Amino acid sequence: MLKIFLPDEHVKSILDIKPEDLKKRGIKGIITDLDNTLVEWDRPNATPELIKWFEQIKQHNILVTIVSNNNEMRVKEFSDPLKIPFIFQARKPLVRAFNKAVSQMGIKKEEAVVIGDQLLTDVLGGNRSGFHTILVVPVAKTDGFFTRFNRFAERRIMNWFRKKGMIQWED
Repeated sequence: MLKIFLPDEHVKSILDIKPEDLKKRGIKGIITDLDNTLVEWDRPNATPELIKWFEQIKQHNILVTIVSNNNEMRVKEFSDPLKIPFIFQARKPLVRAFNKAVSQMGIKKEEAVVIGDQLLTDVLGGNRSGFHTILVVPVAKTDGFFTRFNRFAERRIMNWFRKKGMIQWED
């Protein structure tokens, strides 16, 4: 039952995800979370390193859509300067926003990955929707109020996975 929370991959940072590797696997689109996946939850804009990563992704003709549970103003403020489409108030882990993202990109589920920092929203939603999921270590050590509850539950789930030998990484 808990396997629905198990990501297909784990990386320390979104910057560790190489567009060449995605292309080799037939990936044409990325559905990514915003807060604590791309930047800290309280940082309004992309870092220079992240901007460079987005440019590399674009050079490889990989589409990106940001899918966030946050409000429109927060997501728009981040996405608009980068000209990246977004879906706000996504209500993850519900599947609707994930399906909407691939539809907007004009690709199949098998051609997309879901990247996020939370098991209970990004990984669960991506897995329930049938996507390849990549869990990243949160970029910030602090979280918003609601995310703190999720982190508590996630630590328990991750410990269970470790005890069962289902994961080998450390976070």
